[in-house]
Amino acid sequence: MNVPKNKKKNYIALKSNLKYEKSCFTMKSSAIQLMPGITGTLDTDRTSGGIRVVTDSVSHVESVTIGAWINAGSREDPENRSGLAHFVEHAVFKGTGSRDYLSIARCMEDVGGYIDAWTTKENTCICIRCLKPHIELAFSLLSDLVCRPGFPAGEIEKEKEVVIEEIQSVNDSPEEMVFEEFDRLSFGHHPLGHAILGTEESILAITADDLRTFMHSNYTPENIVISAAGCTVHEEIMRLTEHHFSGFDTSFSPLRKTRNFAMAGYHPFNVHSVQPIYQTQVVSGSITERDNSDFYSLLLLNTVLGGGMSSRFNLELREKHPLAYNAYTSLTLYDDVSMFNVYAGTDNRNASRALDIISAVLAEPAASMISPEELETAKTKLAGAMIMGMEKMSRRMSRNARDLIYFDRVIPLEEKIHSLEAVTPEDMNRTITRMFHAHQPSYLVFEAEEDDE
Repeated sequence: MNVPKNKKKNYIALKSNLKYEKSCFTMKSSAIQLMPGITGTLDTDRTSGGIRVVTDSVSHVESVTIGAWINAGSREDPENRSGLAHFVEHAVFKGTGSRDYLSIARCMEDVGGYIDAWTTKENTCICIRCLKPHIELAFSLLSDLVCRPGFPAGEIEKEKEVVIEEIQSVNDSPEEMVFEEFDRLSFGHHPLGHAILGTEESILAITADDLRTFMHSNYTPENIVISAAGCTVHEEIMRLTEHHFSGFDTSFSPLRKTRNFAMAGYHPFNVHSVQPIYQTQVVSGSITERDNSDFYSLLLLNTVLGGGMSSRFNLELREKHPLAYNAYTSLTLYDDVSMFNVYAGTDNRNASRALDIISAVLAEPAASMISPEELETAKTKLAGAMIMGMEKMSRRMSRNARDLIYFDRVIPLEEKIHSLEAVTPEDMNRTITRMFHAHQPSYLVFEAEEDDE
């Protein structure tokens, strides 16, 4: 299945050769005219069995995207079974009580739809996109995968080899490897420090009983969100969820409550390691306790520092000083902590200079790091990205589910834009101080191995 990188390059690309009038970047939310119907009709509900349901009915499309979100990811992996949550996501596709792996693979493709799945450190999602007439079939397949996997022994053993190949593909990507090592150093033995995919040894040790135990503990009604966006109505999604997602064992132990990360366990580090790679990989990062009052300030900080070609680090590390082809920031929001990273890929001879620039920016006083003009620009860029994201049903489906899981409610687009507009320079100063100054930022450098020839 499609497993996203642990750190996403979350940016909006702007062509650097275009010139914009200042007024283009000072658009207020009151000036944004949303087309009728773009926001759809949002409804949230809960089935009689306890599954949360969110629908986003959009009249101008012919398809519907349905996601079953399980509020469990690699963070729930047992200590000696890293990669189990991700392997469960693979294993459910190997057969159910009524479908073999080939029937699962062809089910939606034969009617023009598709199915996908991914695992993060805190969530697992299995989603289907199809045309409106095939929504019943989609629910039948989705519920089969979530509620009735068979875990056939022969197929499970074969899938272990597939996942091991996936692990090897990550090992072939220095960019992904440096982020995985940064997490390990940041979180130590806590599950957030473990790789989502696990290791070859941990995957080979997984048994069918491990898979069933994990699903019994985590794939439960209280832990599931069904999110649908597109050509559908709320009542239909509720009926289909009630019908197909039933028969769960309602006993549930919230494992995550006992596995919070304590900031006392975080110790800033500065690690340099020589690796058999061709380009030096540089990652800096900071961790702070989750504070929802900083949510929009963090989004704006990420946009200013690493959100696109006009962002601070792209200008500093690529345009002003030709030190890196790829430079960006990423923001990862966990249940209890927030992580901010800066990444650059550079030549060995430029690594020290790139580190100096990154360190200098992060060390700037909070009050001067971001100017009022930059803040207003970031608000407009982020609002524009949110609006354009509404044109993709998969984005809407995911956004609504994540809101429900993270905030326990779905936040309407208009409210998000108004919340962005409401962020003040004082809010940004507080967030910058918490993120970059309360703790010394950490640094990890994978230095390219020198050629002896």
